[in-house]
Amino acid sequence: MSATLFEQDAPCYASTSFPVPRPFQSTAHDALRQGLKAGHKNQLIMAPTGAGKSYLGLRIAHEALLKGRRVIFMCDRTTLINQTSEAADKYGLSAHGIIQASHWRFNPEVPFQIASAQTLKNRGWPDADVIIIDEAHTQLSVWTEHIKTCRAAVVGLSATPFSDGLGKLFSNLINATTMHELTQSGVLVPMKVFSCTKTNMDGAATAGGEWTDKAAEQRGMDIVGDVVVEWVKYAEGRKTIVFGATIAHCEEICRQFNEAGIMAAVFTSKTDAIEREQLLAEYRKDDSALKVLISVEALAKGFDVPTVGCVVDCRPLRKSLSTAIQMWGRGLRSSPETGKTGCILLDHSGNILRFMEDYSDIYYNGLEALDAGDKLDKAIRRDDKEKEATGCPSCGFFPFAKRCIACGHESKSASMVQVESGEMREVMLGKKKLADDTRHLWDQLCTYAVGNSSPGKQRGRAWHLYKEMTGTEPPANYTFDANANTPITKNVMNKIRSKNIAFSRGRAAP
Repeated sequence: MSATLFEQDAPCYASTSFPVPRPFQSTAHDALRQGLKAGHKNQLIMAPTGAGKSYLGLRIAHEALLKGRRVIFMCDRTTLINQTSEAADKYGLSAHGIIQASHWRFNPEVPFQIASAQTLKNRGWPDADVIIIDEAHTQLSVWTEHIKTCRAAVVGLSATPFSDGLGKLFSNLINATTMHELTQSGVLVPMKVFSCTKTNMDGAATAGGEWTDKAAEQRGMDIVGDVVVEWVKYAEGRKTIVFGATIAHCEEICRQFNEAGIMAAVFTSKTDAIEREQLLAEYRKDDSALKVLISVEALAKGFDVPTVGCVVDCRPLRKSLSTAIQMWGRGLRSSPETGKTGCILLDHSGNILRFMEDYSDIYYNGLEALDAGDKLDKAIRRDDKEKEATGCPSCGFFPFAKRCIACGHESKSASMVQVESGEMREVMLGKKKLADDTRHLWDQLCTYAVGNSSPGKQRGRAWHLYKEMTGTEPPANYTFDANANTPITKNVMNKIRSKNIAFSRGRAAP
């Protein structure tokens, strides 16, 4: 009897029930096979929210399992491990183990393992023929070092592969599809934006060019009451995810929602495993009394509840486009069975205005190269108070930049370049580029002055350098920013050094 039972319990991967792939999923899978044949051992698939990253990854795993290969599907968070395991069961891949401390599904004997990054770091990697890395933009040393030398074919999955150095880890980028194509096909829903009361970040402290969490929290506390009032005005009754600056900020937002009689809960790194399960079980219900979940990071990546109809962005950012895309994407999945036709974005952060130009490019085109996203995540976006945000001249969608994400209207370049008397043009010195535009040059000079002049002379130093390099005084609206923290380009630094040398020689001359 025991032998018969053992035979019945042996892994069988031939009877899975994967849905028929969408055309772009088949194309992406074919591109992956061609890449492997061309010698690309480590490949990365960019699959926007709604493209079915889990489906793609599990279908890749299934193909390998049918060939007798051993597969590891690695996730970086408990929520994603359980979500992937449930998806595997749904497709008939129930013969899998989970490598995670004390997990009830631990079974190292089966050839398919869904693994926790933390547990792999502690226990080491089992042998595998194929490794699938979910959320591959989160570069954890446990896998970045392993995939350089292991024999396995490696597939990275990410909606936002924007982190530095991906081009050194993967040799081939596959764009599965774009957000525009997914919206056109009904997989995603259109986004309607309301520009709400905003956190005032003027002069807020920065670190590495990004506002500090503490500064964003302190400024964000001032408008928490507006967040609740404007949610009631624009999105009452919609299942909602709110993104705050810190856990303390999220807790205060939650308190004020609850005081207003709206059932809300905080879901952060401090939320224990049991409470997480209870919250998610309730929130996933179509008729859930829990309408609002509030988070910093825990719900930004890989969290999928299609009935979410509103995202509230209260986390101001200057650089991280990928974080903004991940946050907004939580509400874009379609849900035909519940009649969902769109998602409301309540922007209390100003992010939609800062990032719209780059966001619309990603929306229509994806990424052109493995490290192109890293450049987008390092660029500092500046609030230009002189430049008024506008709607699409064709359909009125707000905000508009270059190409409308609602109707596709694309303005001609001539109408976009002349902003503030040509300030958006590159600043050149001969054939050498100093800066993206005059504001970018000014921020570099502010950064240099802070690090190389006494406090009383910093503004004057930046002012004189600007005039010497451009031949004109800085515009009146260019106030000195001691927190600019803008990386100084090689050409700007060389120009400053040459002026310093010339000045020193002039003083030394008899």
